[in-house]
Amino acid sequence: MDGGSGGWRADIDALVFQPPNHQGWCAVHRLAFRTLLGWSGRPADCVAFFAARRPAFDRAAVAKIVRCGLRPTMNLHLTSRDVARALESPVATP
Repeated sequence: MDGGSGGWRADIDALVFQPPNHQGWCAVHRLAFRTLLGWSGRPADCVAFFAARRPAFDRAAVAKIVRCGLRPTMNLHLTSRDVARALESPVATP
């Protein structure tokens, strides 16, 4: 799995990726995708949703990193609300 492109981790039932300019991992649990997709997607469905909307996931991660003051190596997770906010706003909002 290439962290930059995003991949599924079955052990935590989540998609993981590395946000821009961040060394830590960002996880998005399948339950968050259920809300975003409107149904319980398979891992492949979640990865496809992520790939099609990668800029929004990056915006959501960067906004959370800034908002929470996370160090560059800290891991984080995004909720469906974090992602939904970024999907609604096409511009970066740190």
